[in-house]
Amino acid sequence: MITKFSDVFAELKEKGICKRMVAAWAVDEHTIEAASNAVDLGIVSATLVGDEALIKDVCAKNNIDVAKFTIVNEPVELKAVAKAVQMVHDGEGDILMKGLCSTDKFLRAILNKECGLLPPKGLLSHVGIIENPNYHKLMFLADMAVIPQPDFRQKVKIAGFVTGVAKSFGIAKPKVAFIAASEQMLDSMPACMEAAMLAKMCDRGQIKGVIGDGPLALDVAIDKEAVEIKKLESPVAGDADCLVFPNIESANVFWKSNSKLCNGVKQAGMLVGTTAPCILASRADSADTKLNSIAEAVMFVK
Repeated sequence: MITKFSDVFAELKEKGICKRMVAAWAVDEHTIEAASNAVDLGIVSATLVGDEALIKDVCAKNNIDVAKFTIVNEPVELKAVAKAVQMVHDGEGDILMKGLCSTDKFLRAILNKECGLLPPKGLLSHVGIIENPNYHKLMFLADMAVIPQPDFRQKVKIAGFVTGVAKSFGIAKPKVAFIAASEQMLDSMPACMEAAMLAKMCDRGQIKGVIGDGPLALDVAIDKEAVEIKKLESPVAGDADCLVFPNIESANVFWKSNSKLCNGVKQAGMLVGTTAPCILASRADSADTKLNSIAEAVMFVK
């Protein structure tokens, strides 16, 4: 059973899974280091698109064998991003990874109607994974990076995205918590009402292959003691695999609170809804976070 990122790497190694990754404007130390480690682990073959001189310089400074990569020389950032997306669009890669380029440039290329990676009428979203030593398994969550205020239909799709990623990690029937400020049904809070509707859709199989409940406050979603104290009866509370947040603010604050205030936390994140998973890590994210994100994408695309 996969409960932490080390289990993910062990499973990928055991099954011999290796995918083709294309990194856009991959000229920074963290991206190249993560790509190098992923290649060494055997989970990807890596193509770096960017300024070849900069790439070779970073490799030399960090004692990385540049020969382990395929380098596509494109010294102009925008052109490098477009080229990387085009390669994945054309089937030359299974996974796209963001390098040092800004998020808006990365997304603009992905959303290009002619050679991008979002299907017609598709929805772009983001699924993150958190390994927190204070929780007994991985937490899958959405959406902390793309959709500011999802409407109800978008929340249905987001629930499908996040549980789909969880299923790719071997969770046959993910437990999904629809998060609100309270587990009480409060008609003054739209998030509570929509969470209850989403939970009922899970019960009726309209969101397939999951166990859902909501509204659930964060404490009862992930803390069994809180569930016992509040005497809440729920098939999800205290044991949630997936957290669907009502808006980007709540999800993003949870994500960053984990990363900045909790020791030992590990994270990963990628864009979904695209024809290929797209690793969207912050330019400031560590090489470890980017490596975990590569593993998330490889698990999902396998």
